[in-house]
Amino acid sequence: MRFATRPPTLLSAVTLLFTGVLTGLLTGCVTIPDRTPDEHLSVARWKPRPGTAWQWQLSGRVDTSVAVPVYDIDGFENSAAVVRRLHRSGRKVICYINAGAWESFRPDRGAFPASVLGRSDGWSGERWLDIRRRSVLRPIMAARLDMCRAKGFDAVEPDLADAYTNDTGFPLTAADQLAYNRMIADLVHERGMAVGLKNDLEQIPDLVHDFDFAVNEQCAEFHECPSLSPFIKADKAVFHVEYSVPKRTFCPIAKRLGLDSMRKRLALGRWRSPC
Repeated sequence: MRFATRPPTLLSAVTLLFTGVLTGLLTGCVTIPDRTPDEHLSVARWKPRPGTAWQWQLSGRVDTSVAVPVYDIDGFENSAAVVRRLHRSGRKVICYINAGAWESFRPDRGAFPASVLGRSDGWSGERWLDIRRRSVLRPIMAARLDMCRAKGFDAVEPDLADAYTNDTGFPLTAADQLAYNRMIADLVHERGMAVGLKNDLEQIPDLVHDFDFAVNEQCAEFHECPSLSPFIKADKAVFHVEYSVPKRTFCPIAKRLGLDSMRKRLALGRWRSPC
């Protein structure tokens, strides 16, 4: 760019900027915004490491008194005030959403066209999604992630990330699942949050670099816990629960592998029994 006169020096530019801001503050023409939930986007996203205790509560009013550094709670059911309360106590907060199934009880249920709804996933009011239809599902999931970001969450747990291994009513392939899971991970990262891979053990070698941590259910019950080792080797936390296996059985395995494990009841209320 050509200048008609000599361009200002760095010192003079800074002086002019400071003078302008000061004048604006004195005259009321410049305002300083309040802190917002998006402030955490200005720093590097959170990356939980192995050895991080956690609480997973998806039902009932969230008990914010559990002395752990990480909470995983329902994104729809909890307000920004709950997230702020946890942040004030020094906790990181994960936003649970369902990325693989339609839910009749969510406020955005009407955004899903009937053509992407498959068979029941075994839970009342839920149906598998046709994850091949990424152009249809992308804006719906993006809106859910915008909600997580607006409420101030630090990370996202997108559930049902292994639809291709289930009887969904659609001819889903491993390639379909990889493409969909990477789309979700990219959408989360674009919003400055961390993202966890939920189960989907068979695809961990392909996805460990796309996700910041893992969330697993029942790897001890099904003798699958070593499959999570790539996350631990990458210095990424594995948040793990068991429902029926006794702690005396799975805790030694979890400690040997570096998993952050606890026993929970299937309803995922406040009760927890950590290793």
